[in-house]
Amino acid sequence: MKLSGGVEWALHCCVVLTTAGEPVPAARLAALHDVSPSYLAKQMQALSRAGLVHSTQGKTGGYVLTGRAEDITLLDVVQAVDGADPAFVCTEIRRRGPLGTPPEQCTRPCPIARAMGAAEEAWRASLAAVTIADLVASVESDSGPEALPRIGAWLNEGPGGRP
Repeated sequence: MKLSGGVEWALHCCVVLTTAGEPVPAARLAALHDVSPSYLAKQMQALSRAGLVHSTQGKTGGYVLTGRAEDITLLDVVQAVDGADPAFVCTEIRRRGPLGTPPEQCTRPCPIARAMGAAEEAWRASLAAVTIADLVASVESDSGPEALPRIGAWLNEGPGGRP
């Protein structure tokens, strides 16, 4: 299963938004991750359309998570950014060509479609089993308990580094 780069950035943003005490502008998130502000804004808009983040306008505007990190799964983020369409779509190739199987004999999905469907189900179940809170715990375990608070402090600084 191939995911767009936007999924990675959206997941990183969801993790760091757990540290923010106030809305964080997309430009600030882009600066943190050293990516194009317009590219990141597109991902944040997708998260907003899916209801995973809330956007506020104005001088103190920006993005906040709409729910608890425990309630947002990796699957939620993947579907918000890349869509919910299946990775594999059977085109019934077995019905084609000079020896194609007649449609009336194709009463169930072919073994390839079944195997790919099972793989997709397992992949989606795995993504649905991991939450943003799980990622936060992993970051704290991997990078130390000071890593995310340090990011939160940086996110909440005003222009020029002043709160």
